[in-house]
Amino acid sequence: MNATTSGRFGWTVVAPVVAAIVLAFSWGTHPGPIGNTLVGVTLVAAVLAGVHHAEVVAHRVGEPFGSLVLAVAVTVIEVALIVTLMITGSGDTSTLARDTVFAAVMITVNGIVGIALVVGALRHRLAVFNPEGTGSALATVIALAGLTLVVPTFTTSESGPVFTGSQLAFAAVASLALYGVFVFTQTVQHRDFFLPVATGAPAVGANPADADQDSHADPPTDREALTSAGLLLVALVCVVGLAKVESYAIEDAVAAMGLPHAVVGVVIALLVLLPESIAAVRAAARDRVQISLNLAYGSAMASIGLTIPSIAVASIWLDGPLALGLEPLQLVLLLLSSVVAVLTVVPGRGKPLNGAVHLVLFAAFLFLTAAP
Repeated sequence: MNATTSGRFGWTVVAPVVAAIVLAFSWGTHPGPIGNTLVGVTLVAAVLAGVHHAEVVAHRVGEPFGSLVLAVAVTVIEVALIVTLMITGSGDTSTLARDTVFAAVMITVNGIVGIALVVGALRHRLAVFNPEGTGSALATVIALAGLTLVVPTFTTSESGPVFTGSQLAFAAVASLALYGVFVFTQTVQHRDFFLPVATGAPAVGANPADADQDSHADPPTDREALTSAGLLLVALVCVVGLAKVESYAIEDAVAAMGLPHAVVGVVIALLVLLPESIAAVRAAARDRVQISLNLAYGSAMASIGLTIPSIAVASIWLDGPLALGLEPLQLVLLLLSSVVAVLTVVPGRGKPLNGAVHLVLFAAFLFLTAAP
């Protein structure tokens, strides 16, 4: 399968272009029912096309660089959207960064990990991964979340769950440092810890002519990889932009149902992280659960490690407090998720039960966000 799937003008090339056109005409507007339907269909097409192009790029650059490309690309665009909303948005945006980052952590650590473990274990009896690499990633996620989302709740220099300027600067530098060290470990020093574990059996439905069983022709050319990289960027920009356009309809629906406004952020985060979710499930189905976990924990790390420094810089222009500390209910969910994740990662093998536990925690997060 080449970068265009079915010829020069395959749907994976057309979908991002059409999505960009729809985004250009719909940005800054409040579409009606027909417009929202069109935006929704285009959004799904952009997500699916983005997943395809991410896999082509990942195959060309190899693991774990491929997972890193998708995680960082999505997060950079997501951060830009958050900062833009905080600077230009109306109303109280003091908790926007916290709620968005926390939602991203719960979606990745419980939602993506849970569904990947269930799919991988059901199709291959056990979901096998490297506990050394995955454990390092999880430890970094927990440290980043604790430093940036938990500590502000207990600091005393400022009233409320907020950092002082110097505390925020320290958290930003520490977040960047931790993320940078992890990326170096993942891609240079101990790259083998983050590669799929060989199980000795071909993936279900694998093509015998595909040497590495990644569902792509071996290998894509440089031109195909560069084309896919460009189309991936377009697709991801469109996913985030169209999700923002749909946010008006989502806000109206949430208000009509009497749900807390935080639900809007969760829905948008789910849409933005949809490409990584689909890519993780497809990798798990091919018995490459390590790639799924690379995507999940890498996205959680990038979401914190890139968002907090960006918010720290943006706070120079922001008015009002920046509440980063979690509420008590959120702290409990984060603690439960951390304990369960550690117990899941340590053995290096996962059963469907492990994935089910994570999915129940993810469902609890969604339910308690709607009914706190």
